[in-house]
Amino acid sequence: MSLWTSLEPSSTTVDPGATTTVRLRVRNTGDVVDAYRVEPVGDLAPWTTVEPAELRLYPGTIGTVELRCTPPRTPDVTAGPHPYAVRITPMEHPGAATVAEGTVTVTPFTEVRAEMVPPVVSGWFRGRPKLAVDNLGNTPVTASLSGGDTGDQLSYDIDPGNVQIEPGRAAFVQATLRPQQVIWLGAKQKRPYALAVRRSGTEPIDVGGTFVQRGIMPGWLAVVFALLLAATIAFVTIWMSHQPQVRSSARELPQQAGKLKPDSDPPPSKAAPEPTEEEKPKDDGGGDKGGEEKPGGGGGGGDEKPKEEKRTAATAVRELAARSEGRHICYRAFVQGKGWQDPVCDGAEAGTTGKSTPIKALNIATTGTGGVTGASAYVALGWRDGDKWQKADDSADMVIGSTEETDPVLQGHTLQVSDGSVCLDAHLQGGDDWLEQTCTDPGTWKYGGSPMEQNIPLEAVRFTV
Repeated sequence: MSLWTSLEPSSTTVDPGATTTVRLRVRNTGDVVDAYRVEPVGDLAPWTTVEPAELRLYPGTIGTVELRCTPPRTPDVTAGPHPYAVRITPMEHPGAATVAEGTVTVTPFTEVRAEMVPPVVSGWFRGRPKLAVDNLGNTPVTASLSGGDTGDQLSYDIDPGNVQIEPGRAAFVQATLRPQQVIWLGAKQKRPYALAVRRSGTEPIDVGGTFVQRGIMPGWLAVVFALLLAATIAFVTIWMSHQPQVRSSARELPQQAGKLKPDSDPPPSKAAPEPTEEEKPKDDGGGDKGGEEKPGGGGGGGDEKPKEEKRTAATAVRELAARSEGRHICYRAFVQGKGWQDPVCDGAEAGTTGKSTPIKALNIATTGTGGVTGASAYVALGWRDGDKWQKADDSADMVIGSTEETDPVLQGHTLQVSDGSVCLDAHLQGGDDWLEQTCTDPGTWKYGGSPMEQNIPLEAVRFTV
């Protein structure tokens, strides 16, 4: 071997987002001048830089290389020790390459975000919002959940009451709000509330929302009902006091009307006309008539042409990226009773509007965003695999929802891109206009679709990045 190496220190600690420096010492133990190429390997290699990347040493001399490791402050780098390695390859003797190994311990950090979906719910007897809790730290998070409001006007049922969330994952908590008193008659009332996410040793995170309690019978309906009741009573009273006399002016027809005299002959009958060629029944060649079966008739003889496989969203976004640089998103909808549509891109409409044909599944692909993540929502049944989001890299297909006939139609969805933001437009079945557009903040997700208390199928979508 023509070299000797040493890492100083061999073990170090670094905070996520910060930088730690390790020195690598290399000695040329050979008898000729040699150049040594230094490169990091292993899991930490993407976050490690080497300076200089190549040393040229005379026999017996020592050179120093600085290794700088900067793990990002994301859930991708979990807290704890991470082994790393550096490969040193002598240019004169490539087969004599050696690997120096060390350990970098990443310190833990915690970051939790929570969002109410949707922020406003309404109902007569209850409201059912969902609380989405995201763990953006690099350690597991355990939290308990509770609810409260001013004036104790609502009771809360939260399921589950405690959650444990792995780094980079999200938990969805179903809350049921019930008013203490029912509004039988009158206008709707707004009741603010908050759900709290509590963790040991930290301040609780309060997420506010509004429950709009509707009256069973609006005030104007009671007035209309009273007026109709008064008019009905007045009409019955007038009718009973002055009942009209009804007489029939119909007369019985004579019994002999229309009969022939006994001694008269019956009128001569007319012969039925011969049917024309168009009126004659045509032999359809089927059934009991023994006709020969015609080729291609009677339910599908002949060869069918094989169906062409439809282009996917990934196919469309790759074609678009080849023609135009930058960020793009392509998508297509699986429409109930019709199947997959052709993909569209960058804000075009996928699905149908005003035809009562809801969407059952969505196929989405992006380029220039670092990948796309999404989940399907079935408001009446809850999130579909909401704790296991579907994820795809750039120029790859992601599918949410289900094309199975027995599965329900989509009523909402969530989307997130790794780099930048994505904007969502939704059109619901029976609606006249598109819902208000929502856009994600970088690195976060947004919900689009039916309000949770209304359970309306999704009819069309538009996306931009």
